[in-house]
Amino acid sequence: MPPATTPREPDLPEQLPPVELAELDHDATFDEVSIEGSSLTSQRARGVTFQTARLVHLDLSGSRLEALTIAESVLDACDLANVHAHRARIRTTRIEGGRLTGIDLAESAIADVTFRGCRIDLASFARARLQRVTFEDCLLGHTDLLEARLDYVRLHRCNLTEADLRGARLTHCELRRSDLTGLRGVESLRGAALEWSDIVGMAGTWAAALGIEVLDGD
Repeated sequence: MPPATTPREPDLPEQLPPVELAELDHDATFDEVSIEGSSLTSQRARGVTFQTARLVHLDLSGSRLEALTIAESVLDACDLANVHAHRARIRTTRIEGGRLTGIDLAESAIADVTFRGCRIDLASFARARLQRVTFEDCLLGHTDLLEARLDYVRLHRCNLTEADLRGARLTHCELRRSDLTGLRGVESLRGAALEWSDIVGMAGTWAAALGIEVLDGD
């Protein structure tokens, strides 16, 4: 059987018991819950786990959540801006309409995850492993993917202006109708598939990467 190439969708029960949170503790686990509208800004908690959870308008901005785990969950319009989450594990999760500006997911393992309509600019996925991840209609400007490994990652209608792919390794990845203006580490796109119009539109970028000097017309 060929390997799966698209993210697996989370399988949540229709009804989940609501929970209200005032703070997060180290190693706290939230399993089969619905959390809506809680403001948990600037938390300091290691090893927090959300399992089979529906998170709606949850505000975790500015928090330090190292070794965070999110699995079989849906995040709807959550604020994860400037969250520091090194070595996070995110799997089988859908994140929609989220604000993830400045999120730090360095050295994280991200698998079977869909980001849809999210703002993920100025973020870091440095040395992270992304498998079967889809970004749709996302802003990824100035995002750092230094030395990341991307397997079966799809970027559709995304803005990657000034994103940094230096040292990244891409396998079976595709980019469609995305803005790659000012992309750094363009040579790391080896192993990716692009639409012909995008390839032509990046002619100047390819030339610069290859050290080709552009001559003025006669």
